Amino acid sequence: MGKYLGHQTTSLTDLRKRKAAGQKISMVTCYDASFAKLVDESGIDMVLVGDSLGNVMLGYDSTIPVTMADMIHHTAAVARVLKKPFLVGDMPFFSCNVSLEKTLENAAALVQKGGAQAVKIEGGLPMVPAIKAIVEAGIPVMGHLGLTPQHVHSLGGYKVQGREKAAQQLMIESAKALEAAGVFAIVLELIPAPLAEAITAAVKVPTIGIGAGVGCDGQVLVLQDLLGFDREFTPKFLKKYADLGTIIEGALKKYDQDVKAGAFPGPEHSFSNKAAE
Repeated sequence: MGKYLGHQTTSLTDLRKRKAAGQKISMVTCYDASFAKLVDESGIDMVLVGDSLGNVMLGYDSTIPVTMADMIHHTAAVARVLKKPFLVGDMPFFSCNVSLEKTLENAAALVQKGGAQAVKIEGGLPMVPAIKAIVEAGIPVMGHLGLTPQHVHSLGGYKVQGREKAAQQLMIESAKALEAAGVFAIVLELIPAPLAEAITAAVKVPTIGIGAGVGCDGQVLVLQDLLGFDREFTPKFLKKYADLGTIIEGALKKYDQDVKAGAFPGPEHSFSNKAAE
């Protein structure tokens, strides 16, 4: 299971070189094989099978209910067809908090069973021991600072993080600590653009922003969000590149009408008794 390195286009070495050269990095989420095939031909550098699948695919109102089994299932679906982008799988809620032994087992499962090439871990300084252990075991780790959805209750909701000076300094220190622990990149979510620029300048690993301004080394968006699946979801940080929600809804309504009117299937969609068919 998983990807064959001979087919891979993007590597960790490529990502480091792109930061050093000032070249931007593109990343999207993806949760299934049908979309992974399309992403594979797009030129996108990295794919994240995020625990946001809880909201997007499973109907939860947060990422907290997402399990390791969920993450392995969806990551494997993407890994089976994705060849070119670098594939990262999210470590879900409480998968890194019980013990280092259990943390390593979970990270290994996401790579071995899920086909991920790296794992992502939310959180700052408290997660350093887990990150070190996973990296030392030979599994690449991506960090995640700012709004960390698994901590939404302790953060007081989905809101911009790091506006106060003390919080900004802590986040910069946390980014340096994650780099020292061995992360290959850091997601910066929903933080002020000047803070994201400061963190990007303070670390040598790439920063990938979502709601963190243009100063990051790259950007990530949820695939369904940028494709416009949900017309009511319009956060400030999101740019919609299509309105597929309206297109898909229209197609389904037309199909429903054709079936009920007897217009589908037509003769061109039906078979006769001719053996040639």
